[in-house]
Amino acid sequence: MSDLLITLYPWVKAFHIIAVISWMAGLFYLPRLFVYHTEQSSPGDSRDEVFQIMEDKLLRVIMTPAMFASWLAGLMMVMTPGIVDWGAAWPYVKGAGVLGMTGFHYWLGLRRKDFVAGRNTLTGRQYRMMNEVPTILMVLIVLAVIVRF
Repeated sequence: MSDLLITLYPWVKAFHIIAVISWMAGLFYLPRLFVYHTEQSSPGDSRDEVFQIMEDKLLRVIMTPAMFASWLAGLMMVMTPGIVDWGAAWPYVKGAGVLGMTGFHYWLGLRRKDFVAGRNTLTGRQYRMMNEVPTILMVLIVLAVIVRF
C-alpha cells in the first residue's frame, strides 16, 4: 500500500489542490450570497426563491463534494510515508485549521436551513464579518504547510 501511495502522491496532491480551491471558492461565495439574500429579499418573495436555489446548488453540488474530496486526498497524503513530520507543529496547526474550515462549512449549511425556514436572524453585516473566517483559516493553513513551523 505504501508503494502505491508514494507512486500516486503527485496525482493525489494535484487533486487535493483542485478540490481545496473549489471548496474555498464556495466558502468565500456562500456568505456573500447570504449578505445579498438578507439585504435584497424577504421570505417567500421571488428573490428569496432565486437565492435559495443558488445557495442550495453551491452548497450541495460544489462545496460539499469539494470538501469531501479535499479530506480524502488530504488523508491519503497524510498516510503516504515520509510526507508528514509528526514531530513538528505544522501538521497539527493545519489539522486544526481544516477542522475549523469544516466546522464553518457546516455552520453555513445551518444558516442555509434558516433561510429555507424563513427564520434567518443574522444581518448582512454579520455575514460580511463571518466571510472573513475562511480567509483567516486559509492563511493559517497555508503558512503552516509552506513555512512548516
